[in-house]
Amino acid sequence: MNKSNVMKEIENQEFGGERPLYKQSDLCLRGVVIHVGESSVKEGRNIFATDCRFEGKYVFWEDKKVECKNCYFAPSARSSVWYSRDIKMQDCLVDAPKVFRSARGIKLSNVRLSNAQETFWNCEQIEIDNCTIENADYLFMHSKSIKINNYRQDGNYSFQYAKDVEIHNAIINSKDSFWDSDNCTLVDCKINGEYLGWYSRNLHLIRCHIEGEQPLCYCQNLVLEDCTFADDANLMLEYSSVEATIKGKVTSIKNPTSGHIRVDEVGEIIIDSNQKQPANCQIKYDRICK
Repeated sequence: MNKSNVMKEIENQEFGGERPLYKQSDLCLRGVVIHVGESSVKEGRNIFATDCRFEGKYVFWEDKKVECKNCYFAPSARSSVWYSRDIKMQDCLVDAPKVFRSARGIKLSNVRLSNAQETFWNCEQIEIDNCTIENADYLFMHSKSIKINNYRQDGNYSFQYAKDVEIHNAIINSKDSFWDSDNCTLVDCKINGEYLGWYSRNLHLIRCHIEGEQPLCYCQNLVLEDCTFADDANLMLEYSSVEATIKGKVTSIKNPTSGHIRVDEVGEIIIDSNQKQPANCQIKYDRICK
């Protein structure tokens, strides 16, 4: 963000109502409070905000180049960043839902989103580092080009229909996550939630730990490298094409379609008349143990 002397500065002031700072360019906000209202900084360009409090909704709509540091978004500041480009947030607390929608070029660092329902829909070019996202049902729906590191998430149905996702060192508590997703890679992650990754394409899990019932069914080109599974991860890999090396024990594998599976120990392998063609998956294991 360019914070040169040509920027207009507003410090320790309060605004409310509709569009109080509409269509501003090269604007620096310090200690500013935006009270309840709508579209306070809409259609802005090159906006820098530090130590600010946002209470009104639709704060940054149709904006370009916005940077927020140590700012607070109250629950009433819902739908704050829609249809905007090049957004940075650092050291912020966001208690508002539906914050990001149809936005592009988003970078978050040390940010907590405590009420992230229906957030990051139809967004792209997202970078997230050292962030916590809570109450996050339907997170990242139809979003793409996402890179995440050092992350914790609580909320179901996340990353559905997402594309081109790379995640490192994350804890993801989410059932039905990564459904119908494309080209997603997770490294050194813990994923807790039933029905992980159904109908996904090119899902790649490296040194991940998976908990929850019936994971990874109906997958195309699934790759597992040195992953582990909890005891409740039963009936896994049904109707999936898979290349897998699995550490430790799995409870049960059911009707994989094709590929190769190498596992240390398995409780049960179910291959029955319902297996789909080409029905040639090779499963190798050291022992079967109930």
